[in-house]
Amino acid sequence: MKILQALFFPPEQPGGVSSMVPYIKERFNHVDDEMELFSLPKRIRNKGSEQVSFKTFDYTPYIGNKLVDKYIQTYRDYLWWTKMRINQSYDLIHAHHPIAAMVMKQVFPNTKLVLTLHSSYERELILNKAIEPDGVEQQFLTKIYRELEVVADRILTVSHAFKNYLADYVEHVDRIKVIHNGFDEKRFRPTAHENEVTQFITVCRLVPAKGLDVLLRACARLKAKGHPFMLHIIGDGPIRKELEALAQSLGLYDDIIFYGYMLHPEQFMPFFDVFVLPSRAEAFGSVFAEAALCQLALVGTDVGGIAEQIQHRVNGLLVPVEDDEALAEALESVVIDPDFRYQLALAASNKAKKDYSLERVIAQLKKVYREELASNNP
Repeated sequence: MKILQALFFPPEQPGGVSSMVPYIKERFNHVDDEMELFSLPKRIRNKGSEQVSFKTFDYTPYIGNKLVDKYIQTYRDYLWWTKMRINQSYDLIHAHHPIAAMVMKQVFPNTKLVLTLHSSYERELILNKAIEPDGVEQQFLTKIYRELEVVADRILTVSHAFKNYLADYVEHVDRIKVIHNGFDEKRFRPTAHENEVTQFITVCRLVPAKGLDVLLRACARLKAKGHPFMLHIIGDGPIRKELEALAQSLGLYDDIIFYGYMLHPEQFMPFFDVFVLPSRAEAFGSVFAEAALCQLALVGTDVGGIAEQIQHRVNGLLVPVEDDEALAEALESVVIDPDFRYQLALAASNKAKKDYSLERVIAQLKKVYREELASNNP
């Protein structure tokens, strides 16, 4: 098989997709199959000028909205770059972004197209207070799902929770297959260590959707009870200054370190004790699997893909969204009982190795690819 993996962001960008697909390519290219990566460089802006049309809806009533106009221009740019850079054919194309999928089907209409939907852009925008619920932007972005259902030969997604979310926007949700993200175990090396003070770590983009304001309030509760800890925050984003100010106002200045963006946090993670991220929504939450492979205890919110990774009090702790009191109690339980914390971390690591191995993902993808290629000759 000659396969093209069509990304949106370049592989060097942070995030679950960009950090996973290059490792899949490496493994595929060690066997009989050939795989290439393709993405839109950041420098490509406002190059495309072709007209855009969709099969399932007319987008022209949305023209003039800033987000919609940017989306359409990005589509044109991706189309321009694809036509300029790709001059060969493939047996199958696997896209990892809606724009990549739609463009690839336009350029290669007779090539089998598999699409993985990794997250919900509109839901993230709403949680980050960038758009209003039920507004023009959400209407436009959710219509894209039906377009993708028509364009793609097979749709995959990363969690059952996200598949259920898509049910409101597609006609045949039963045709969507769930394949969880996979991770190369060689990247993760748990390190034996003994910290005198419990070390919490979180890794994420600093945006409202990640719930770090809830985490800081929970830490303030924990500190008020007299439990020592350190919280390490890796990541950057638009609300960093706001979070730093909140930490100051809560009296947490000496208990938190803001590191900013880090390309390979998995190299840093094994030296900590607990990974915590109280997201308000998460399609899968790759960073939880990564933290589990580093053998950290996991604390997260009972939402989306997080809840599919964590079985409460077995391989981690789940708390309700927006509940800083419950989060503080969960953190307290792993601070005061190191044995409990260790058992959670060990169980999380064992589950991640079993369920999220790269070999498992490759085997599942190969099966999907071969099924799609076989369907050309029924």
